[in-house]
Amino acid sequence: MSEQAEKSSFWRAEVNYFRLALGFFTRIPMGRTVQYQPEFMHTCTRYFALIGWLLALLLVALVHLATPIWGSTVAIALMMVASVLLTGALHEDGLADTCDGFWGGLTAERKIDIMKDSRIGTYGSCSLILALTLKFVLLQSLAQSEMLYLAIVLAYPLSRAMALTHVQDLPYVSGLGTVKKNKSDPLARPVSHKHLLFVIATGGIAALALPVSTILILALGVLLVRYLLRFIMQKNIGGFTGDVLGAAQQVQELSIYLILLAMVGSNS
Repeated sequence: MSEQAEKSSFWRAEVNYFRLALGFFTRIPMGRTVQYQPEFMHTCTRYFALIGWLLALLLVALVHLATPIWGSTVAIALMMVASVLLTGALHEDGLADTCDGFWGGLTAERKIDIMKDSRIGTYGSCSLILALTLKFVLLQSLAQSEMLYLAIVLAYPLSRAMALTHVQDLPYVSGLGTVKKNKSDPLARPVSHKHLLFVIATGGIAALALPVSTILILALGVLLVRYLLRFIMQKNIGGFTGDVLGAAQQVQELSIYLILLAMVGSNS
């Protein structure tokens, strides 16, 4: 195979991985010609943060178009609705299930069992209401501080990148509450260091628009949240599930908004 043919084959494969990630992590159609193999799902996670970028850019465009017509309050509400529709509430569902399980069960097995129940309980309902309310208030405050667009393009990719890091040092927990370190599910296996570095770099690149001091505080903040979440996961179920990673993304997103808003306040 010629060098040109090899490059063409490489890029076709990468586009296919991106489309798989798009179809798995969002409700955006990935097209009928996409090629699927179970092992491809492990590779496509490298584009998790880039999916966050795509979502962020779409939502920024929506806010930009809606604000002159209805004002920032309505524009942000529409953005949140669009975000849920674009992702199919994938991460919000994970947050609700995780809260129901972690606070509704006494043993790891029972927590996992509750998390897999399609019905939502009191803890899940409260977590969704509080999280969405807090997100709306934070985005409103960031808009008033003229930080909304930057906050979105930073929080959406970076929160997804940080959620993926839990796969590296926690075991996947099965539906029976048992740990499976050699889980066959490709999405549950650790990725290579190069793979992880790409995810983190694409997830956090928007931070370069911030002052160096803010970047350092942001990095410290997301790492502290990351290890706090890891401790909670380990304590409750001894590892992670897909629901827990969704919850981690939501918590990290809110944490990034809080950190940015705190830095704006301290510099005013």
